[in-house]
Amino acid sequence: MYRPLTFAATLLSVVRGQLVGTETTETHPSMTWQSCTAKGSCTTKNGKITIDANWRWLHVKGGYTNCYTGNEWNATACPDNKSCATNCAVDGADYRGTYGITASGNSLQLKFITKGSYSTNIGSRTYLMASDTAYEMFKFTGNHEFTFDVDLSNLPCGFNGALYFVAMDADGGLKKYSSNKAGAKYGTGYCDAQCPRDLKFINGEGNVEGWIASSNDENAGVGGHGSCCAEMDIWEANSVSTAVTPHACSPIEQSRCEGDTCGGTYSADRYAGVCDPDGCDFNSYRMGVKDFYGKGKMVDTSKKFTVVTQFIGTGEAMEIKRFYVQGGKTIAQPASAIPGVEGNSITTKFCDQQKDRFKDRYTYKEKGGTANMAKALAQGMVLVMSLWDDHYANMLWLDSTYPTDKNPDSDLGSGRGECEVTSGVPADVESQSPDATVTYSNIKFGPINSTFG
Repeated sequence: MYRPLTFAATLLSVVRGQLVGTETTETHPSMTWQSCTAKGSCTTKNGKITIDANWRWLHVKGGYTNCYTGNEWNATACPDNKSCATNCAVDGADYRGTYGITASGNSLQLKFITKGSYSTNIGSRTYLMASDTAYEMFKFTGNHEFTFDVDLSNLPCGFNGALYFVAMDADGGLKKYSSNKAGAKYGTGYCDAQCPRDLKFINGEGNVEGWIASSNDENAGVGGHGSCCAEMDIWEANSVSTAVTPHACSPIEQSRCEGDTCGGTYSADRYAGVCDPDGCDFNSYRMGVKDFYGKGKMVDTSKKFTVVTQFIGTGEAMEIKRFYVQGGKTIAQPASAIPGVEGNSITTKFCDQQKDRFKDRYTYKEKGGTANMAKALAQGMVLVMSLWDDHYANMLWLDSTYPTDKNPDSDLGSGRGECEVTSGVPADVESQSPDATVTYSNIKFGPINSTFG
């Protein structure tokens, strides 16, 4: 909901470029997943993984000089947005050695901090590919479900192991923007409902103009542009809390925005943009059921489990249902225990009631609500798998009391998890849990009731 998507990184240069360098060959790790037509009838697909271009080494073309170091641009190579795209090249990745990314069979493990000979990497954002040059596009045209296994037993307070869909272009914007020479192969084209402005390149151009270095993240900043698109957060979670959250946008597809009119986490006016930054979330703890999810609870996060998300129907009538499978048992998401908010799934009625009871701004409805989310899902979305900490709100919106001045016993909706309001500070998370990992595996996609049970 308040996900800022500012990923810390301390590589020699970890940024998003549009030209292609030749110092490191880009070899995508392989990861299989399954497309199902009915229960017990699934076909294995040979997918690949690519890391977002924001993490990659960006250097002057034909040389080794960094175009971006820490949170500052090279003024010679990048005096303006267009020159930066012309002068700088993004290079291939050493997935395991530099980024702590390991793919094996149908499994992908992301390690939080990876220390190499010349760099330290923190967090990652990866995409599932259909080929070496195109992202896999998942189309939910009505009555589909998406299933995966997850092990986040090693993710305490302050972390987010996030698996979600965004309305990116399949080729990473390669055809749409002539100055983008890298495309999906090198992880370009990111967008989400926060209209992130920490991206180093947007629409094939640099984001150097207006760039302001972060005050609490030595590797990040905010530029003059942002990149917006619809977002379906299937899974934002650590071992303490989880939420499933659709974010509507109008327009749905990727679009570039200007400065604070972007809205979202990075802008002075959170609600100024074309997207809904808050979403309509279902977090069982926030909905009053505190014994359902966590270590030793009904869904025991000390062990691996299966997450099933069903999209039933189309348009405004679409329903988003959640099941878990663990220890041979299918466990339905619990019904809301908040008086006046009914059900255990996300529907237009649920969102109407929740926003009213929690007294939250209803930007989800303002940006087209479930009807627009259903349209985005039907058009096709890219699967993102990531691991990150939060330099804007310490992940308290997911796993603690937020806003922190609220009383979770009396202010409905402010209690989101058991973590202390002092938890989640990135400096603490990074020093205390450098070996944190999340593992996503056994991805399946198909008609309702075809992927589990």
